[in-house]
Amino acid sequence: MTEAEETLKPAPDVEALEQEGEIAADYLEGLLDIADMDGDIDMDVEGDRAMVSIVGVKGTELVGPDGEVLEALQELTRLAVHRHTGERSRLMLDVGGFRERRRAELTKIGKAVAGDVKRSGQPKALEPMTPFERKVVHDAVAAAGLRSESEGEEPNRFVVVLPA
Repeated sequence: MTEAEETLKPAPDVEALEQEGEIAADYLEGLLDIADMDGDIDMDVEGDRAMVSIVGVKGTELVGPDGEVLEALQELTRLAVHRHTGERSRLMLDVGGFRERRRAELTKIGKAVAGDVKRSGQPKALEPMTPFERKVVHDAVAAAGLRSESEGEEPNRFVVVLPA
């Protein structure tokens, strides 16, 4: 995005994003009650999206293998928000800090692969990832001064890191 495009981009509607967070929190509290699970809901707004976290939950049932259950919960929560607002939601859901740990791990991977590509001059493809994971890797590669692209079709879409 160019600087001119960045300045033309409307500022996020913080009030609407906070409302998304409230709707999501109510929905998730209902799910926790149904599942008879304890957990607290934290809400925040980061940039142009609502961030909702379930904290204090015991076990990994709400994350699942490789975050699969978390991804499904996020989509269900986005649908609940859409049902109330009529607007598409880009809400991000985290459970027990899983996404933050995964973000740190993927940033390391992105930097390491960027270093490999700089040394070898050859593009390198990574394993298939979720959209969240690909975004983190793209950001890490860009911070390392290289570019990357996503290729393939969901659910097998993956990042390719390209030489300068």
